[in-house]
Amino acid sequence: MDTPAVALRGVDLSLGRGAARVHILRGVDLTIARGESVGIVGASGSGKSTLLMIMAGLERPDRGEVALDGVPITGLGEDALARFRGARVGVVFQSFHLIPTMTALENVSAPLELAGVPEALARARAELAEVGLADRAMHYPVQLSGGEQQRVALARALVVRPSLLIADEPTGNLDETTGRVIMDLLFDLPARRGSTLVLVTHDPALAERCDRVIRMRSGRIESEAAPAPVALS
Repeated sequence: MDTPAVALRGVDLSLGRGAARVHILRGVDLTIARGESVGIVGASGSGKSTLLMIMAGLERPDRGEVALDGVPITGLGEDALARFRGARVGVVFQSFHLIPTMTALENVSAPLELAGVPEALARARAELAEVGLADRAMHYPVQLSGGEQQRVALARALVVRPSLLIADEPTGNLDETTGRVIMDLLFDLPARRGSTLVLVTHDPALAERCDRVIRMRSGRIESEAAPAPVALS
């Protein structure tokens, strides 16, 4: 059997202290196959984004095990986890999270330069071209539209050739037309490279494009299924 891209077993996480302590995730078990696209849906506060952060190694569970590509990341130290995450995981946020004092090219090349990858700028230029922004490489985030900023963020996430791409409400700050452009890139580029895609969304159209939809409720996985077919008019 192929090693899954993501495997979670008995994952629990609480935040806060004393009376303010909140149980965010409760005994989550989840396996995601390599190359699969998975949408995570549910009401606000159901634990969707926290589950993504656990998968990305940006949060550590209180209990349970998390493995990416067969590597148990819950046992890694902070430095080893950061190196592993930088090489294997790409993350796209709703709010872009670009560095305002860096050009689009510099934003995209940053993870490669941090990892000491040769020809980082050349690879970053090629990635910007993949998302249709070859002519905007020297522009700063403030000079770019919201859709362009999200394409830069996507290029930055993909430039390391991650085995896992995680996206948290990637179209949440975009208008419908621009959101469709980002949607197409999100599904096309990782699929062509064999990457696994996991995304949180409130957008039914985005969820319907995934191979599987996971619905969360109160920190637990409530259901898992293939998306419902779109009715033809």
